[in-house]
Amino acid sequence: MLSLVIPVYKNETNLPRLFSELEALAARVPDPMEVVFVVDGSPDASLQILRDRLPSWPVRSQLIELSRNFGSFPAIAAGMRYGTGEHFAALAADLQEPPELVLEFHRLLKGGGADVVFGYRASRADAWSSQTASEWFWRLYRRFVVKDMPRGGIDVFGCTRQVRDRLVELKEINTNLIALLFWLGFRRAFVPYDRLARQEGRSAWTMRKKLRYAFDSVFNFTDLPIKALLLLGIVGTTAAFLAGVTVFVAWLMGHIPVLGYTPLMLVISFFGGLTALGLGIVGQYLWLSLQNARARPPFVVKSVWSWSAESVAPRDDHALAAPPSADRNSS
Repeated sequence: MLSLVIPVYKNETNLPRLFSELEALAARVPDPMEVVFVVDGSPDASLQILRDRLPSWPVRSQLIELSRNFGSFPAIAAGMRYGTGEHFAALAADLQEPPELVLEFHRLLKGGGADVVFGYRASRADAWSSQTASEWFWRLYRRFVVKDMPRGGIDVFGCTRQVRDRLVELKEINTNLIALLFWLGFRRAFVPYDRLARQEGRSAWTMRKKLRYAFDSVFNFTDLPIKALLLLGIVGTTAAFLAGVTVFVAWLMGHIPVLGYTPLMLVISFFGGLTALGLGIVGQYLWLSLQNARARPPFVVKSVWSWSAESVAPRDDHALAAPPSADRNSS
């Protein structure tokens, strides 16, 4: 079986077309398929729409409700915990990634040539500013953090049950699921695709969330900012020392009768900014260390329903990040 995980957040306008696309996809997948919807604390009517539609939906499905909004990656991790397939795939509910990617993921995983399959963006139908920012972020990320990351970045992936089991064992908070898959290793394959324009609704991927994603992707997987800060501190300290020696010698020779106010303020501003930058970088690492030391679960599951393709009686579970082996009664 193939388990397809779909995080849902503010997607009520996307769901009708999503149901149609997934029905067509299930008919093309050569093996049984289940769809695991994970409602990530969505404030709209997404949960109610799914609860009304899934009992009579012709595709085997599960519906997981998280206790609040934890983010896309924790929602995907939650869906992968409850998935029952031998192969797994993740897809966004807004359908900006074509569902046909799942067919290619399944084919490559079933063929045994790869344990993880990544879909990377060959092009994207986004605004120029968004494209430019994304291009530069992934270029720098590929250069300094994860060298195997494709140039266009990755949003969707597929993997085997073995990789899923190793992935859900990790308990990191505020992390990048894609980078974790690269960290795990295993055999990889890459599939290019053209990212489509969003057709319904507005994206919940705000600038604040993008910045948090960028920070989590960097600080969780490299100590480069600490090294850069150390180097900057060494250079700044050396420059300050040389400048001090120069000023002192000039004062001894009588070339500086009155110390200037402007150079003093420039030096204070420069090293004040450098100190603030250093405290911010170190504080970010300390915060991440504290988050992981607390050992809180990356998500909290409020309810779980499951349906087979032949019946309509749901099951309601209340669990806290239950393991993949947890008992469940599909109806």
